[in-house]
Amino acid sequence: MKSYIKNTLFTGLLLSSVTACTDLDVDIKSTYTSYPTTEIATEAKMADLYYGFRGPLGRRYTEAAWLSSDEFTAVTYGGNWYDGGNYVHATLHMSNPDDAHIDWLGDITGTITKCNQAIVDLGGDKATDESIAKALAMRAFYHFIFMDMFGDAPILDHVIGSDEAVVRSPRAEVAAFIESDLLRAINSGGLSENVNASTYGKPTKWMAEALLVKLYLNWAVYTSSDVANYEPTLTNAKLNDAVAYCDEIIKSGKFDLSDSYRKKFMPDNGSQIKDFIYAMPYDNATAQGMTYARFQYWPKFNNNGSGGAGLFGVTLSKNAGGIFTITPEAADRFSLAGDERNEIILKDELFTYNISTFAKTTTPYLYNGQRVVLTKNITLLTPGDASMNVGDNFNGWNQGYRCIKWGLQAADYDTYNRNQSNDVPIFRYADILLMKAEAILRGATATNGDTPMSLFNQIRSYVKAPTLTTAPTLQDILDERGREFFSEMWRRNDLIRFGQFENDWGLKHVINSAAKTQKWRRIFPIPTNVMNSNTNWTQNTGYNK
Repeated sequence: MKSYIKNTLFTGLLLSSVTACTDLDVDIKSTYTSYPTTEIATEAKMADLYYGFRGPLGRRYTEAAWLSSDEFTAVTYGGNWYDGGNYVHATLHMSNPDDAHIDWLGDITGTITKCNQAIVDLGGDKATDESIAKALAMRAFYHFIFMDMFGDAPILDHVIGSDEAVVRSPRAEVAAFIESDLLRAINSGGLSENVNASTYGKPTKWMAEALLVKLYLNWAVYTSSDVANYEPTLTNAKLNDAVAYCDEIIKSGKFDLSDSYRKKFMPDNGSQIKDFIYAMPYDNATAQGMTYARFQYWPKFNNNGSGGAGLFGVTLSKNAGGIFTITPEAADRFSLAGDERNEIILKDELFTYNISTFAKTTTPYLYNGQRVVLTKNITLLTPGDASMNVGDNFNGWNQGYRCIKWGLQAADYDTYNRNQSNDVPIFRYADILLMKAEAILRGATATNGDTPMSLFNQIRSYVKAPTLTTAPTLQDILDERGREFFSEMWRRNDLIRFGQFENDWGLKHVINSAAKTQKWRRIFPIPTNVMNSNTNWTQNTGYNK
């Protein structure tokens, strides 16, 4: 599908950028009127390119990705947290163009515009690929996010002129454009191969190659004639290319699995984590927007109901929303003997934790004198209620297991309005290993003595879970990804690639049986405000009723 529209109508999309709760207007023509000449000043300007995804990743993007997958079910407490259906719509595969969980495209397109302006200021058509490699890599990344979530996307490869028509190109063309930008950046020599504090959170050669692997593994999805026509049996011509770039990252020796699973997601994570290829830095005071605990923890965890110490052994001034409950299907995956990843699930009878070490104590957690006991299955006050109301009381709060993967600090809730300092990984070395295993299982040629089982068992070994003695199946790969990358950003993407996005989980099909067959929901609707600013665009199939 192609939609043509004048730049004057597209301006609202390009200029609107939302980070956390703040509207930021970007004056495209004046953003880089005088480009800095020193390396330090240049990097300061380039920071605008690096962190444009910080706001969406910290909240709204992950709402869409998590809740539409089999990881979380959103509930409401009486009338609290219904918010126009924003959360429950995603969880029931009932998203519509007015939902807040998709209202972040301005961040993406606004930062693409900054990438293009940076390229102009670095020489434009006369610039070498080496000099603009970072901008190319980031431009590819933002196009990937748009294309992965919304399908057809505008290919924004230059600063849009005042009278220029903008094209929303077919998804396959966008995928090819992303590939081209990444190959230009990788082959230019302009991306650093260093992995240290100075390159952390920035585009490196390894970040670009990891994104290319992700693109190639999903190539059959992105190049399908229609998102609803994709089947996991379709031929993927890029599998050997995916393996080749996995090998580049593996052979670099820059990354490993030496850090424990829990350590990687604590508030003090950062450039020292050897598993992180590319991560988004957050800080509760200076780089805000990451608020995962607010939605994933038990809602009243901050105290004991009478002002005393709460779940983490201290009294905090703010509670949580606590509306993202783990689906029973996801919870069941965390049952391997000895698996350290099991510890991220808050379930059954709760005990308190040490907020400094995040170690579980032997002290039962009581709220108003009652033992807090979480149920795996969710019981709505009214069966079939699409508002997902479990009741705003002790029984309602205890519906569903919770996730405590992302550790917090007391200051997050006492001083910084629930903002956390946990950096969020986007590409991990563990992902490279499992993507290589998957590509081989799907037909790629095995390389360097690696087999799907040997790659798979590297993951199992570092988390102290039982290793396999026979080759994993594709279902084994999907299940392992569900454990390893739980509450990150890839489960929706994985389920679509494996052809399981329409499967039953939680209460989705109980309340919305149409979700079994509505394959067009594999992409989200274009937000209403974007459609209003771009009146010649056509809404994604299924969402224009």
